Amino acid sequence: MPPTPKGILVDETGIRRCEWAGQTPDYCAYHDNEWGMPTTDDPPLFEKVCLEGFQAGLSWLTILRKREHFRRAFKAFDVGAVARFNRRSVDRLLGNAGIVRHRGKIESTINNARRALEVIEERGSLAAYFWDFEPHTSARPRRINQAALRRLNTSAASTALSKDLKQRGWTFVGPITMYAFMQAMGLVNDHLEGCDARNRVARARVRTPPPRAGL
Repeated sequence: MPPTPKGILVDETGIRRCEWAGQTPDYCAYHDNEWGMPTTDDPPLFEKVCLEGFQAGLSWLTILRKREHFRRAFKAFDVGAVARFNRRSVDRLLGNAGIVRHRGKIESTINNARRALEVIEERGSLAAYFWDFEPHTSARPRRINQAALRRLNTSAASTALSKDLKQRGWTFVGPITMYAFMQAMGLVNDHLEGCDARNRVARARVRTPPPRAGL
């Protein structure tokens, strides 16, 4: 049997995963079935960008375990519905123990929904907008190890996306947050070499043409 590549954990069934997934069932399921898979629908894209903002300063596991509460609280992340939230909505959400009760992040989500409607009006969809920031394959290393991945918490593309969103009035969208968003939604495939999910994600990316404005 070949040696296990650095940065890869092998569970008792032989599944190989990026070591950040560990042995926690929530992380394993997220890693295996969602992280890095190309996302082209607006509600899940809006959910991902909002939850990355809520995660700032917290563990992603905390957000995963609260995700169903977030979905109920924010109307399944329907952009139009969240954009209609008001001050009373903020007060109500601050009393919801199922989510992260941070006034700034809650108000940011409502603000970002309103800004998202402007993007949709301009570009046709959030998907068309976000996928325009997909890095060229040649700009990414062909092989990546765990130490390199730890350093890859930003990129030229995530910096450009962050800058453009901020100019549009979005908040909680710094370059590090946007790089995590890009990893989560599949703009980049940062599963390590030797991870069983890496090729699965790569095949899904080939089968999923990037959405474009007007299509």
